Amino acid sequence: MPKNLIVNFALSLARAKTSVNIYAKFLLLILAMSFVMSCHDSSEGKMIRIIAALNQKDYNSRNPFCPEAKVAQCDSLLKLPGRENDFYLLNTKAKLLLETGDETQAVAIYEKMMMGADSSKRDLFEPDMALAYMRLGERTNCMLNHNRMSCTYPIRDNAIHVNQTGSRHAIAVYESILKKHPADLESRWMLNIAYMTLGHYPDSVPKPFLIPDLNKTSATKIKPFTDMAADVGIKLKSRAGGVIADDFNNDGYLDIITSGTELDDHMHYFQNNQDGTFIDKSETSGLRKFTGGLNIQQTDYNNDGKMDIFVLRGAWKKNGFGNQPASLLRNNGDGTFTDVTIPAGLLFYHPTQAAVWADFNNDGWLDVFLGAEGFNNGDSVNIHRSMIYINNRNGSFTEVGHKAHCDVMSYVKGVTSADFNHDGWPDIFISTMDGRKYLLKNKGNSGNTPDFEDVTKQSGILANSNSTFTTWFFDYNNDGWQDILIADYKFEAPLGYYSAAEALGKPISNAGNIYLYKNNHNGTFTDVTKQTGLDKVVFSMGANFGDIDNDGFPDLYFGTGNPDFGSLIPNKMFRNVDGQRFEDVTSASGTGNLQKGHGVAFADFRNRGLQDIFIEMGGAYAGDAYTSALYVSPGQNDNNWISIKAEGIKSNKAAIGSRLKITFVDNGVKRNVYHDLNSGGSFGSSPIQAEIGVGHAGLIKELEITWAGSHAVQRFRNLQVNQFYHIIEGNGKAASIQLKKLNFNGMAGLAMKM
Repeated sequence: MPKNLIVNFALSLARAKTSVNIYAKFLLLILAMSFVMSCHDSSEGKMIRIIAALNQKDYNSRNPFCPEAKVAQCDSLLKLPGRENDFYLLNTKAKLLLETGDETQAVAIYEKMMMGADSSKRDLFEPDMALAYMRLGERTNCMLNHNRMSCTYPIRDNAIHVNQTGSRHAIAVYESILKKHPADLESRWMLNIAYMTLGHYPDSVPKPFLIPDLNKTSATKIKPFTDMAADVGIKLKSRAGGVIADDFNNDGYLDIITSGTELDDHMHYFQNNQDGTFIDKSETSGLRKFTGGLNIQQTDYNNDGKMDIFVLRGAWKKNGFGNQPASLLRNNGDGTFTDVTIPAGLLFYHPTQAAVWADFNNDGWLDVFLGAEGFNNGDSVNIHRSMIYINNRNGSFTEVGHKAHCDVMSYVKGVTSADFNHDGWPDIFISTMDGRKYLLKNKGNSGNTPDFEDVTKQSGILANSNSTFTTWFFDYNNDGWQDILIADYKFEAPLGYYSAAEALGKPISNAGNIYLYKNNHNGTFTDVTKQTGLDKVVFSMGANFGDIDNDGFPDLYFGTGNPDFGSLIPNKMFRNVDGQRFEDVTSASGTGNLQKGHGVAFADFRNRGLQDIFIEMGGAYAGDAYTSALYVSPGQNDNNWISIKAEGIKSNKAAIGSRLKITFVDNGVKRNVYHDLNSGGSFGSSPIQAEIGVGHAGLIKELEITWAGSHAVQRFRNLQVNQFYHIIEGNGKAASIQLKKLNFNGMAGLAMKM
């Protein structure tokens, strides 16, 4: 029986002037309420049970990201007669113990193996033994005694290890390796980093193995950021995951939500207290019961003005272990969230970490395109194609990927959307690990369904056949046309090898670069990577863009690494110089953390017109977990800014996809800054509201907004700088928002034990 009939029947009995016993009426009301609650809870409960069952299934030695099960398998084999001292089994177990986070036991196994091993066997396990010592040093210093500078490259001052045992042992092993194999660039890189952790770089590094100038500061001097996560109440240690910075309770202050890749990693919700601190609302919001998700994004799928959450699961998991559902979490407006995946029609079992929300059919409601990992993923049973779900405007979605000609089958790792050709329809760009790129031009509606055409070949991007990861559209040179950035993720050696080779000036062939394609305004793009200075070794995973100096040109921050424990390379920051070139300011900025960097968000958490950076840190394994960082901007100059929160009426409520053009005079020169409203990069979500630097402008001469979907254009003149504005579609007034300026004072110098 439909629930509304049951409820109505119960209510009518309760109101009826009949002889029905009052207790019966009460029981009927309770029954009706229980039924409604069960209907409300059943879809969420079912999703939680699905995730829990998949989590149990994940404990399997065939799962590449479950070293715990593999350790148990090794132990069972080592118990077999004659296998207790099996060299290869012990070596395998020690490496796996490193992945589980038991460096001490891993080191003990290696030290025992050293006593009876000949030189050929030592060659096999010495690199792993050195890594175990390095990781032991990282745990006893960067994690157990964490401070603001821990693991920040170049390592100096408070980042120098207090407990030096791990690094000293690692140095001995690396020097032994390099004496036998002097061309081993990975070991050479790690040796130099190990000496740094002791404060003995460069003077104590043996000259044949020295990589000079690693401690040089950036040529461009900028004021360093400070990691104040722990100081403001964000004490988060986790594996790889995603982040959203946005206002989830509509109080005007930006909050932080994070996720973790494994199905036993809980989501975290840090609410802005409006006093310079954050409070963990994970439990009371209900978000803690939702687990998994390498990437998360914000959206307003039901146009109610409250930011919802989209959780993407299954990334990188092969052999069928990635067949996990995504989740749509509805913001209830009372500080809680409800999983509405099933009633929304979004339940599927495809591995993905890449999605983008946009109004693809221009009906005023947000749709979602998802890129699946459907090629070379070890799943010989299931086919995983990319999908597009069109919003039915009633809380549900319909998948039309095949009909819309966008159901590509590829190992998709990043997707982004913008109207690259100015025809009024949001297009899609897709980055993949199998080397293919897809630029899908939206040709408009066929009924309610958009129709896409693959224009990659015509665009000039097809020639790039490298494996690539994170991506985004943005206007790096402020010419009014959206350009494309793609992060290369091709590697055939440990990442330390590439970092050493770059530092030594050795040739590197297309590995780890950042590719930048300039929009030519005619449907084609030009590769300007080299001429803009982005042909550097980065190996980006999570990344995003913002404006660190309020000059109106977007700067870049990349979280780096891969699952290998030897991938101890710094996260990278690049400053945009007048839309012409990018300068590496990593060492000067103080943001070059050596741990694995994932979801990135730029946001003005303090309402001061300064963008801070939150990055979700930690690797793929429990043994590679790390503390997330909140890099607080010191302010680079006295440049001005403007912040815009747009609210759609005919456009989607969040105004995602709407385009801003800001005109002002900066030092006597008339300038335009262009910005599309979205969350930025494909791995990490910045606030939808625009935070835009305007240099030394004393007044905004004109703000023009082209609303997504409706294509209505509004102009607002003579707006004040250093102000927050709320703009509603169709309303001719830009309303000033009054927000408190916050200070992140924290508890200076306090070490954090994690």
